[in-house]
Amino acid sequence: MKFQFILFFLFISQFILAQKVIPLYEGKPKGSENWTWSEQIKEEKNDRFVYNVVEPTLTAYLPPYYLATGTAVIIAPGGGYSFHSFDKEGTKVAEWLKSKGIAAFVLKYRLVQSHTDDPDKELTEKWTSDYKTVLKEVSEIAPLAMEDGLTAIKYVRDHATDMDIDPNKIGFMGFSAGGHLTMSVAYHGKEEKRPNFIAPIYAWNPLPRNKEVPKSAMPAFVAVAGDDPLDLMPHSIDIYKKWHAAGQPAELHVYQKGGHGFGMQPGNVPTDTWYERFGEWMHTQGYLKKLNPNKYEKLYGEDAVAKGKIEQVKRMQNDYAQLARYQAANLALAPPKSNENRVVFLGNSITEAWANVDSTFFAEHDFIGRGISGQTSPQLLLRFRQDVVNLKPKAVIIHIGTNDVAENTGPYHPEFTMSNIQSMVDIAEANNIKVILASVLPATKFEWRRALGDRSAMIVDLNKRIEKMAAKRGIPYVDYHSAMKNDENGMSVDIAEDGVHPTNKGFGIMKGLVLPVIQQIFEEEKIKK
Repeated sequence: MKFQFILFFLFISQFILAQKVIPLYEGKPKGSENWTWSEQIKEEKNDRFVYNVVEPTLTAYLPPYYLATGTAVIIAPGGGYSFHSFDKEGTKVAEWLKSKGIAAFVLKYRLVQSHTDDPDKELTEKWTSDYKTVLKEVSEIAPLAMEDGLTAIKYVRDHATDMDIDPNKIGFMGFSAGGHLTMSVAYHGKEEKRPNFIAPIYAWNPLPRNKEVPKSAMPAFVAVAGDDPLDLMPHSIDIYKKWHAAGQPAELHVYQKGGHGFGMQPGNVPTDTWYERFGEWMHTQGYLKKLNPNKYEKLYGEDAVAKGKIEQVKRMQNDYAQLARYQAANLALAPPKSNENRVVFLGNSITEAWANVDSTFFAEHDFIGRGISGQTSPQLLLRFRQDVVNLKPKAVIIHIGTNDVAENTGPYHPEFTMSNIQSMVDIAEANNIKVILASVLPATKFEWRRALGDRSAMIVDLNKRIEKMAAKRGIPYVDYHSAMKNDENGMSVDIAEDGVHPTNKGFGIMKGLVLPVIQQIFEEEKIKK
């Protein structure tokens, strides 16, 4: 549960932002100039019903630059052309798409006029008592709604460059009546008004209209529940069969249970994960490749990095502190010799890399590297006895905090980080191990956590706390930060190519700072003896 909370926290903190509402027309559009009613909203427990829409709009959900894929999806909520299930089949879908780097636009298209303040009840009564009237009203409103859909596509395509969207990756998704609208724009969209892919979800499609499948490529993702009470499963199967017969890429999901209108509302039924299948389909079609991948995604590929994150979570679940990382090496390490000034360097990837790239320096001075990439202070504390105390060193250098600030294992709280460092100091001193505290290296951003933005000020604050603790307890403090920072409180490329992990030059600076402190500790120990 801890790791799920962490991931949920990161998701929420990154993606809940104010959204922009875009009018599709200047004033009332053609066909509804004389409408005198006004848009209304009915609040539901888990949804909002928007009805009497007169002036169509798009509500934009644009992903941050570090997630953007260049793909866009226009979402048409359902509601029998009488209302929009605006959250369950609109905004919640948009938020999920945005989290995947997809620019999402919730479409308010024109609707049949509601004469009461309960459009859902009104539609149900008409559906059961006067279905022909429903079809007549739909046949009159559907062309106007279709024009809204086509106009929406054109708007997104015309403004694609301004929103980091690829004009050739604009899709249209709709639910129920919105699914009917999806098929209408698919059949009738030409040139700048044509969607590049579609996703009709439990589409309601009673009107024949023009059913010719587009000749240009238009992949389709289709989903429906087999127990749909409106008997819409055949409609979805028909769409799939037509697309497949025409040689168009298509994928169909028929869930045994889910009913009608499941949208993004969980119900402990198979349809609860339909959007995950949609995401997988989008990936297969090449719609999820990032426009601005981070350093690691460029080096190793986005799929490899995504897989690595999943594996990391699994490792943390099974071995949070990664006690297994140095277990064999610790057992193979001989006890220190009587004249050996053994020192353990404890830390994260910076320490791990230093011990690897400058192994001669470590071997010559009886230094032992015990750094683990990505680790935070609570993880170091958990493995402190195994990776420090049990090795019987004369001194330990504790260098941690970068990943705390980067929130690798949860929200950053400086007091929590400091309490972990203090506990490590307590354990070391209780075992007659000299302690050296090192400052966190400068950094303005973290490539693997770009959503956090500039946290250089937090690092400066944490270093002040570490320095204060060192002074209070009479512990040497090595100030890497002051020696390595640039004017932005980060590190220049020659010192740290990615702004976080030192180059050989950077490690050289660190070596020149820490070695005299270690030597002084042992000189003072000789004098005491």
